Amino acid sequence: MSRRVVITGLGTINPCGHDVPQTFQAVCAGRSGLGLLTRFDASGFPSQVAGEVKGFDGSAIFGRRACRRLGLFMQYALVSVREAMADAGFDRSAGRWPDPERLGTYVGSGIGGFPEIVEEANKVRDEGATRISAYFIPRSLVNLATGQVAIELDARGPSLCISTACAVGNHSIGEAYRAIRAGDADVIVAGGTEAALTPLGYGGFMVMRALSKRNDDPQAASRPFDRDRDGFVMSEGAGVVILEELEHARSRGARIYAELVGYAATTDAHHVTAPAEGGAGAARCMSIAMRNAGISPEQVGYINAHGTSTPANDAAETAAIHSALGPAAERVAVSSTKGVTGHLLGAAGGLEAVLTVMAVHTGIIPPTANYQNPDPDCDLDYVVEGARELRPRYALSNAFGFGGTNSSLLFARWED
Repeated sequence: MSRRVVITGLGTINPCGHDVPQTFQAVCAGRSGLGLLTRFDASGFPSQVAGEVKGFDGSAIFGRRACRRLGLFMQYALVSVREAMADAGFDRSAGRWPDPERLGTYVGSGIGGFPEIVEEANKVRDEGATRISAYFIPRSLVNLATGQVAIELDARGPSLCISTACAVGNHSIGEAYRAIRAGDADVIVAGGTEAALTPLGYGGFMVMRALSKRNDDPQAASRPFDRDRDGFVMSEGAGVVILEELEHARSRGARIYAELVGYAATTDAHHVTAPAEGGAGAARCMSIAMRNAGISPEQVGYINAHGTSTPANDAAETAAIHSALGPAAERVAVSSTKGVTGHLLGAAGGLEAVLTVMAVHTGIIPPTANYQNPDPDCDLDYVVEGARELRPRYALSNAFGFGGTNSSLLFARWED
């Protein structure tokens, strides 16, 4: 377990952009990717705001025939993985490719092929079971995003699909980190993907009163840590990173973004949807990640918060940061990028890991957008003035999910 793990490639598609440079620029500028729903008619819904991936044409990328067997969440995963592999400098045509038996895929999802399931259920209702598509199961199974990625990459190493709600991306990256450290692989592409913007998926969160009703101001509907936050904004997309064993990366002259030095996973064992009192499980998660990395709270310069813009999460996460960092919490920069991206559910952790790595690499901390009114229960430095130049040595990225599942990643600035 002494092998070191670095990040050598990044990829994403989300409401703020179709690639990493476009996304990071938008997030740092506080440019919102949110708006009123167009994917379906939500005129009768109390909540009508979402983060849709705009201008995406899977048929133009994969071909119409291929799209018949690729669920939308798989398509998002594949385009993000293609970007990340190219960004890492891997080029099969030029002979620059990892050993397939040492290449793994850990791309998870919270919900998987939800639109595909709804589509085929409607067929059964309207036309009978004989009209179900022969591609239905392969298009909808949650593990087939990582399966399709493995097929495309000829990746014959470990393949894993984790499904832990909104903590999927962090858990996937963290478990990939463990696999590389243990010697099971040299390179793993890891993250999360989600495409669940359907009346049923969206409506399910809406009736739980989890979604913002700020329909008159959709771009500012997601307001992490703000006193007047009223729910999250449901989004879609994917985010992945390339994890690579350090000497493997050095041997090929790879550009290194950051080192992953700590990971932890805990469970609240408290409630199906609500965080534990005072964010106890989240606090333990951050503390364990720091302990595993061998650093003190004073060394953490930035936290990319889960920060969903819900009353319960943001207050609990603030309390958790105070608990985990102690007095150092008063000095750490904290931001939630969900103010402009919305909440990508199972893709949130993957995207936010990408953004945290970019913050460490560039020294630019993304702001928390739409923060206007202080909440006495949320009293940290939320980087509300705009992007900040900081160059943190260490940065935490948090992702928490329904069922009380918590995950934290700890990245270090690369200094060869």
